[in-house]
Amino acid sequence: MSARTNKPHEIVERALALSQADGCVVIADEQSTANLRWAGNALTTNGVTRGRTLTVVATVDGKEGTASGVVSRSAVTADELEPLVRAAEAAARGAAPAEDAQPLVTGVPESPDFTDAPAETSSAVFADFAPALGESFARARAGGRELYGFANHELVSTYVGTSTGLRLRHDQPNGTLELNAKSPDRTRSAWAGRSTRDFKDVDPGALDAELAVRLGWAERRHQLPAGRYETLLPPTAVADLLIYQLWSASGRDAAEGRTVFSKPGGGTRVGERLTELPLTLRSDPNEPGLESAPFVVAHSSGGDQSVFDNGLPVAATDWIRQGELAHLMTTRHSAGLTGLPVAPAAGSLVLDGGSDVSLEEMVANTTRGLLLTCLWYIREVDPATLLLTGLTRDGVYLVENGEVTGEVNNFRFNESPVGLLGRTTEAGRTEKTLPREWSDYFTRAAMPALRVPDFNMSSVSQGV
Repeated sequence: MSARTNKPHEIVERALALSQADGCVVIADEQSTANLRWAGNALTTNGVTRGRTLTVVATVDGKEGTASGVVSRSAVTADELEPLVRAAEAAARGAAPAEDAQPLVTGVPESPDFTDAPAETSSAVFADFAPALGESFARARAGGRELYGFANHELVSTYVGTSTGLRLRHDQPNGTLELNAKSPDRTRSAWAGRSTRDFKDVDPGALDAELAVRLGWAERRHQLPAGRYETLLPPTAVADLLIYQLWSASGRDAAEGRTVFSKPGGGTRVGERLTELPLTLRSDPNEPGLESAPFVVAHSSGGDQSVFDNGLPVAATDWIRQGELAHLMTTRHSAGLTGLPVAPAAGSLVLDGGSDVSLEEMVANTTRGLLLTCLWYIREVDPATLLLTGLTRDGVYLVENGEVTGEVNNFRFNESPVGLLGRTTEAGRTEKTLPREWSDYFTRAAMPALRVPDFNMSSVSQGV
């Protein structure tokens, strides 16, 4: 009998019962996906997948401390369950004491649905979306443009059980839509993306209409040199930059003097003002429409996560509050080292505190500047300043006297999101968005458009 035919909570209980270690954590991830792919105004592929991954964390106490061993495997059969548990125990016994060792978490109430069957997605999630997409194909064909793209829906049910009595479960839906419109000669391209939990709040026709406008803007071309330009960053680009900033907001690294959040002379910059605008960057597992796991799920230790923290509650956290740095990410271990409060990473990111002005209104209030579509190929240049480099893609537009007057060439940029926040002069309306660069890793974001008076376009790029 395969593990797939057993209920996930039973697999967790069986693995815990087999454990001979001093401590044990078992994580079962039940995943199902459904997807559609299209090209040239026609569906090309669709599919549905199912899978399970089982992770066992064994902890072994010794005279010099507690060691941990972690083993993850997919498609584990009943006969392979005990060897998996023994492998984790062997890894723990062969390891040096874990620096991040802490007592396993206790005292978290059991999830009421822990013994329920996992949630699953199917092609039915596209019941309303697919016909609307077909109508968009027809409109695009009649309008002389070609649509390409991908829609993916994933549902992951995560079951966490520990030898200290935790029995937790979380269902995480995650949907992404990416739509690209091209002119028939492929010289013009425009992109739009959306994040969704269930595909009931995405309208492919509205996205196609948006892309048609952008392709129209691109019929007139301007060549601009590298330089600093007043730039309007749409929510998707802001998300890509601030997600990287969040990933770089390690409390321990900052305290050790290794990041942009390190204070000269020692300590961290917590409490320091980063922007004059009253902006708040925050995470909340209960954020409406962006809900994420309310407890830590750590399949490995490293950076700002620890397997010893599995099951630890995740609270709403302000990373930047009213323009001031309020928190940095910590585990229980790194919080003890730095004196900072415990602040585990969360699965959502929101920037708010700006005005209720739309991106279109920000364009109308621009005398001369650039309007971006999205960023990609983002890489870190200097961790001390969090200087990032990357490329613009699928449309950079020139705005003159409140109107878009054409498309310009793409650029390579060099910017630090921390420095960028400090120079931002306007933030618009916060809205759900899909980060393009990090959409494989982080999709639950809500951001405003930002106006930066001197965004650094360091060189010209020949990409479309």
